[in-house]
Amino acid sequence: MPRMNNEPGMNLLGQGHTDYPTTYAPQILEAFDNKHPGNDYMVTLHCPEFTSLCPKTGQPDFATIIINYIPGPRLVESKSLKLYLFSFRNHGDFHEDCVNIIMKDLVKLMEPKYIEVKGNFTPRGGISIIPFANYGDEKYADYAKDRLFDGLATGGK
Repeated sequence: MPRMNNEPGMNLLGQGHTDYPTTYAPQILEAFDNKHPGNDYMVTLHCPEFTSLCPKTGQPDFATIIINYIPGPRLVESKSLKLYLFSFRNHGDFHEDCVNIIMKDLVKLMEPKYIEVKGNFTPRGGISIIPFANYGDEKYADYAKDRLFDGLATGGK
């Protein structure tokens, strides 16, 4: 069955005008129902234009954010995710904080079976930082732990 234009909880997609948030805005995230909740499948979101601010210097930080998740009852709507990630543009937090905040906001929104968020931040002062945060429900808790420590062996790549 095709999706309807008036799907509950989705207000941003299809609007003729987009308002970009200027401060951290988790309330902008929207989700839609998973039409295949009995299937375990992976969704990957690649966000190459993430920016935030260093909380100490106010200098901009740039990253590619990669989100992989196995949906539970809901999936994140991509336009709302784009605007949500844009809301970090003037937000001052360390790289590790940004990645954990994104993961927790998406867990709260979607209740995924599994989710991981990785930030590949561009080098500053000769050091790149690649934080990785993940979560797994009861079925995927062991997988989440294994994936967390897989990152150590690969240097977070």
